[in-house]
Amino acid sequence: METAMLYIKSFFQVLKITDIIDILLIAVLTYQLLKMIKETRAIQLVKGLAILFIVWQISAWAHLTTLNYLMKNAMQVGMFAIVVIFQPELRSLLEKLGHSKVGKLMDIGAGGQEANDYAISEITKAAHNLSKTKTGALVVMERETRLGDVIKTGTLINAEVSSALLENIFVPNTPLHDGAVIIRGDRIHTAGCFLPLTSNSNLSRELGTRHRAALGISEASDAVVVIVSEETGKISVAINGTLTRNLSEETLKIALNKAFAKENEKVRFWRSDK
Repeated sequence: METAMLYIKSFFQVLKITDIIDILLIAVLTYQLLKMIKETRAIQLVKGLAILFIVWQISAWAHLTTLNYLMKNAMQVGMFAIVVIFQPELRSLLEKLGHSKVGKLMDIGAGGQEANDYAISEITKAAHNLSKTKTGALVVMERETRLGDVIKTGTLINAEVSSALLENIFVPNTPLHDGAVIIRGDRIHTAGCFLPLTSNSNLSRELGTRHRAALGISEASDAVVVIVSEETGKISVAINGTLTRNLSEETLKIALNKAFAKENEKVRFWRSDK
């Protein structure tokens, strides 16, 4: 007992404050990493690597030379497999880090184009009118994250936001009706764009391709997405991977104003500093 106490005492005497900080940071980073990947396929590979690591250590302890050699090489292949096989998950993980509070600190001064009251009013009005005729629509409102990759898939419009133009774009059997419209600031930037679908397998079967595409782009960016269902005419909005359904014209306007309120405050703050 005394030997154990002496060992513990000597351990804490050698331990420095930087060592404690180092251990805490590793613990926090490991926890956050596991939290991010727990709902993805990557967690299964992590479990597999953990088993290989345990077998590797046991083989080293038991002096099983051949098994130890095989496990060591298997670990190296496993690390390479993470990069190659789970490239989409790794990309999604890095995007989540970029959208975190720490990542947003790096956006200082980058500036975003604010969605003004007129643009929000016109988008809300268009959604309401399209809802009445059960005309499917997908409107993506860009915020801090630029959507250059998505914009490249569409047709440049570069026109002021208006409900009439939005309604006309989504008229069935027209060239641009089946894609998404990208709103940048107070302008319709591009139409007919293709969006990435969500990888969430727990969604209701009621949700079609439009809703899944809306969730996909809201997971990959900070965009605000307005959806009008072609089957039911119901209006929904997707923000940060969360879908809010069955909105009225008024509740949609409230949701959009709330989503862009902090964005506009940030833009005004940095403009006032210039």
